[in-house]
Amino acid sequence: MRGIAGRCAAALLVFLLAVMMAACTRPELHRQEAYVFGTRVDLTVYGESRELADEAMAAVLREFDRLHRTYHAWEPSELTTLNAAIARGEIATVSGELATMLTDAQRLSELGNSLFNPAMGALIEMWGFHADEFVPRRPDPAALQAVLEASPRMSDLVITGNQVGSRNPAVKLDLGGYAKGYALDRAVAILRSKGIENALINIGGNVMALGKKGDTPWRLGLQHPREPQPLATLPLYDGEAIGTSGDYQRYFELDGKRYSHLLDPRSGGPADATQSLTVLITPREGAGTLSDAASKPPFIAGDNWREYTRRYGIEHALRVAADGHIEVTRELRGRLQFPSGSAPVTVVD
Repeated sequence: MRGIAGRCAAALLVFLLAVMMAACTRPELHRQEAYVFGTRVDLTVYGESRELADEAMAAVLREFDRLHRTYHAWEPSELTTLNAAIARGEIATVSGELATMLTDAQRLSELGNSLFNPAMGALIEMWGFHADEFVPRRPDPAALQAVLEASPRMSDLVITGNQVGSRNPAVKLDLGGYAKGYALDRAVAILRSKGIENALINIGGNVMALGKKGDTPWRLGLQHPREPQPLATLPLYDGEAIGTSGDYQRYFELDGKRYSHLLDPRSGGPADATQSLTVLITPREGAGTLSDAASKPPFIAGDNWREYTRRYGIEHALRVAADGHIEVTRELRGRLQFPSGSAPVTVVD
């Protein structure tokens, strides 16, 4: 009997060890959160050891912090140093990274007919968005008109190697509509260099997928611009990025009117024809950067939004108009799941 009992105990021990080993090797989700770029950052890694995941995510967050400090639009940074030189009419020597970013931003601005315009930092400052806390106020009309007449554009920059100057001293650079997307691309590069194959990076609604979550793609919700719930959900596949511009992210209200940080460089005031505009970028080089920059022009363009998504070669896009009406491209509609009872959706080509 002792022999049988001993064999049973041994078998039970082997079974328990097998269960414990399976539990130890079961793929897990590892997450880290932080607050960078004025928004919440959420990193998720799937299927790796805790040690490797933590190491890789820590490296990403260090890079985010570096980018935030280096290219801050109003606290002392390499970008503010360049802006001061431009205001004095001088040529500045910048890092190779910043010169490359500015050259790329010039290209993206031209594609968007200058509706994506990082050169208009003066307007953003006038509206009070160069601050962590917004004080409801309208700019001085005369000062605003002076900036509009000066018409600062990215095309005013003269970039020769690491030398940057401007033909227009009114240029004041603000990379707030570019840096989060650039950070997504940097995050993917870092994660891959660390051997991470499956991850999701979320920087305040700008999201990029690496690999998948087990046997299924990553899945995320698109924020409803007026309600605390998802507007719709969709799968996000390896190398794809989502970018959303919305009037609910950075804004203030004054006399019953909402004023968002998404300014129309043609009028100098907040664009108000759209509540939110989402673009999905299929896998390509610089997908993260494009997801950030390319959501701005169609948001600002209002009813003419589809022309601007086409300018960037984007076929997956969704717009919530000022009246709440939802428009979505045919390509993206097939990916979306809307909750029951949601507002009607118009499909556009």
